[in-house]
Amino acid sequence: MIPVKIVLAKGASFPDYQTEGSAGADLCAFTERDILLKKGETALIPTGVSMEIPVGYEAQVRPRSGLAVKHGITLLNSPGTIDSDYRGEIKVIMTNLGAEDFRITNGMRIAQVVFAKVYRAHFLDCELSETKRGSGGFGHTGA
Repeated sequence: MIPVKIVLAKGASFPDYQTEGSAGADLCAFTERDILLKKGETALIPTGVSMEIPVGYEAQVRPRSGLAVKHGITLLNSPGTIDSDYRGEIKVIMTNLGAEDFRITNGMRIAQVVFAKVYRAHFLDCELSETKRGSGGFGHTGA
């Protein structure tokens, strides 16, 4: 486990792991009133949660599989990265790819957050080694 400092807006929910084996902690919507996410629409949903993530880690905001399969609700920019030096409120970019409008209510579990170690690169300006694939692009190795 890594220590993650949390500040909650009054009435917001702590991120919560649903089971002992859960990789992601659920993030909940923090809204004054319901938000109707119409089919084909995208909205930025507040959570009321701010974090201090340790240096060398990131938080990844990911969709919830139940919302995706049952309602066609997913997250754009997924996984969204929260850097260790960000201190603002976490907001979730939700989009409705489903066939019906979707209502987001205060306290609803809308996303999950997973923490991961980050490795920074040291970039070297040099010649690249040759490979069979070379510079072939998307679909280059498939039939």
